[in-house]
Parts: sequence; C-alpha cells; structure tokens
Amino acid sequence: MEIIKRGAEALLYLDLFEGEKVLVKERIKKSYRLPEIDVKLRKLRTRSEAKLLTEARKCGVMTPKIIYVDENNFKIFMEFVDGVVIKEFLNRAGENEIKDVCYKIGKSIGKLHSHDIIHGDLTTSNMIIKNNYIYFIDFGLGGFSKRIEDKAVDLNLLYEALKSTHSNVLEVCWNEILKGYKEEYSEANEVINQIKEIEKRGRYVKRNEF
Repeated sequence: MEIIKRGAEALLYLDLFEGEKVLVKERIKKSYRLPEIDVKLRKLRTRSEAKLLTEARKCGVMTPKIIYVDENNFKIFMEFVDGVVIKEFLNRAGENEIKDVCYKIGKSIGKLHSHDIIHGDLTTSNMIIKNNYIYFIDFGLGGFSKRIEDKAVDLNLLYEALKSTHSNVLEVCWNEILKGYKEEYSEANEVINQIKEIEKRGRYVKRNEF
C-alpha cells in the first residue's frame, strides 16, 4: 500500500485489486461523530461519489473508472490516472497549450452542468491531463442539482482557484473555459450572469465587515 494523500475526510492510496494496480479512496472515521451517524454518513458519501463518477463518464466527461465499491468498508477502488495535475501543467505550459486545455475543461464542465452534475470542488488540483484528455477527480463534495445558483457557485469556485493559484494566466484560462462552457451548455449565460451576482454579494459582505 502506497499512500498518495491524507485528507480531512479520506485516505488515498495505491493498492492491488485482483492483480491490477488501483487507486483506493477510503473514507476515514471521525471520532467527534456518534458512531452510528459516522457509519451512515461514510456509507452515504461513498455511494454518492461512486455514482457521480459513473454518471460523469456517461455524459462524456473523463473520470477514473470505478472498479469496485465496498460500502461497508467505505472504499472506492478505481483506475489510477497516472498523469499531470492541471495545477502543475498550467505553471509550465505555453499559452497555446493552456488555451487548448482550458477550452477542454470548460467543455467538460458544460457537460456536467448539462446533466445537472455539480462537482463541488472545481480546482486545478482536481483535474489531471493524460494523453491529452482531461480527467476530473474527487467528487466527494459533489451532488445533483438543476439550480442555476448551484452551477454558478460551482464554476465560480474554479475562477477563485485560478485567481489565487494562476493569476498570471487568469484571463487566458478563464476566457477559454467560458468559451468551451458556452459551447456545451445551453444555459451558460444564465450561470455566468449569476456568477456576477455572487461576486456583487461578496463585495457587499466585504464592505460591511469594516
């Protein structure tokens, strides 16, 4: 077992499943929760994430293939995508490469939102490029929703992540993401307008903190 990441909610590690190298996501016990509630929540979230990963693939978005789900032990066994994290890619790629990848990211998010899938944690750390395909990972905070507001919050999170981590290429990235998003999702303009409202609310809150 080779540990990849220890998160607040889960442990990620490489293991073997029927002789095949896989990535395992195991939701860890929370001692501050009542045991019966903890078990229920971990089962529910394991099942939910596996469903989101599967549904995302059905609508044409690349995600790790689910190999096996062990709800009783709160584990998802999935394909190990051995590629480059987009966060690292954007820090070293040229402008044309960045444009191409961000356009593809926008199209993928458009596909998700067209099928009412909310990722919940759209950051460049949760996307991997491999063989020129963009894989979306970690749907642990995701869900299903038809609400424009929820889709706007989802997309706005990516904008904020880009602004804080990739400010030097923010404009190029965001323009290409929106271009791909608009081509894929018929209600894209409504979502983008809602993002502007979210930003206005944020500025209003900040002003009133002083």
